[in-house]
Amino acid sequence: MKDSISRLTAAIVRIMDGRVYGVWLYGSAVLNDFRPGWSDIDFIALTDGPISQRQSKALLTLRQDMLKKEPDNPYYRSFEGVIADADECRRQSFTRLVYWGTSGQRITSCYALDPFSACELARYGKPVYGGKPWILPAPGREELIRGVREHLESIRRYAVQTDERLYSCGWLLDIARCVYTLRYSEIIAKTQAGIWALDEHLFPDEEPLRKTIAIRQQPLAFRDREDVSRWLRQLGPVVQRCADVLEEELQSV
Repeated sequence: MKDSISRLTAAIVRIMDGRVYGVWLYGSAVLNDFRPGWSDIDFIALTDGPISQRQSKALLTLRQDMLKKEPDNPYYRSFEGVIADADECRRQSFTRLVYWGTSGQRITSCYALDPFSACELARYGKPVYGGKPWILPAPGREELIRGVREHLESIRRYAVQTDERLYSCGWLLDIARCVYTLRYSEIIAKTQAGIWALDEHLFPDEEPLRKTIAIRQQPLAFRDREDVSRWLRQLGPVVQRCADVLEEELQSV
């Protein structure tokens, strides 16, 4: 993974003609929780000046272009992040940036870090180019609470029914992580959040969380198993009952 990060960073620097202020990793890659087959490699690259239309088009498909050159590389498709101008990032107002997500990539002028990512970058962001600390302060408690509320709304909206993707059980880890953040104003890795929730007996039915942690720790061992797919498709009501715990926690803050 380290070599892939270095090669991708070098390609961004080349496309930007050397005008790169810094590149940072955050998320599971720096929280000692990266799991092949589940995790993304989250990054932000900030340029030293505006990104031209030509450069943005080259950056847009960079991860796919590199995968074509190294089709056996397991990491390039895992990169998710943003390439934006450093000054615009400080102002949180963008004219052009490149966004890479799970479902695709786009050139856009609209982007905002969620409070969890902002907190991870400020407290644990790892510079892999430029050697500079992250440029924005960590969000305060009220911002973190807002982020938890928004996440709960997403759970209520999108996790009523679940599908057979392994990420379906990840909602339980997200809920545990949100409760941890509410109690301690801190960010914790998803696997560790699940283990903490078990220790705290956070959920009334702990077996789904135990199974989720096992899947998170070895996702490739559970992929394409019919019994697991069947269980995942039926997980919606369990997620909503666990979300009730998060909602009660929010009401007490």
